[in-house]
Amino acid sequence: MSDSDKSDLSRRALALGLAASALVPATALAQSEQTYSEDEVLAAAQRFFGAGAEGLATVIDHVFDELGRPNGYIEGNEGSGAIGVGLRYGDGRLRFKGRSGVTRVYWQGPSIGFDTGGNASRVFTLVYGMRNADNIFQRFPGVDGSAYFVGGVGVNYQRRDDITLAPIRAGVGFRLGANIGYLAYSRRRRLNPF
Repeated sequence: MSDSDKSDLSRRALALGLAASALVPATALAQSEQTYSEDEVLAAAQRFFGAGAEGLATVIDHVFDELGRPNGYIEGNEGSGAIGVGLRYGDGRLRFKGRSGVTRVYWQGPSIGFDTGGNASRVFTLVYGMRNADNIFQRFPGVDGSAYFVGGVGVNYQRRDDITLAPIRAGVGFRLGANIGYLAYSRRRRLNPF
């Protein structure tokens, strides 16, 4: 290889390196425009739950460490109860980063396990990998193993295909145990949990 060929190859490598480094900030900027930062989520969750939700910052930090930045969230309310077999019903509003408008969502689902008690909760669900609001209207299986006490905060994960939901619950009541089940998200309120 001649000196001019080496020089030409060096110039091309340098130009390629500069082009690649210019894309990194653009990609990071695009991600920040389409996803929520931890500070944005914490501020929205504190407004939603109120200042008294102990452990909220720790739970959100844990979810961000495991899943990263969400592209949406659901603010809602739910009630549940169980004696071995459980039922959960809720409703809320789905919001996406960078899009106007909200989508009304209802959910219901059965569970089975070593679980007893009942509770009423406010639910702030972080949404990952959902590109279209219509993708919420399906069943999301999950495993829930948490203890609910007055003023407690808990989180579990629900996954379907490339979409992950992370409901953060703070509520009143008492529920203790572990269960498996699913939540079916729908456009209208349904009494049938199946």
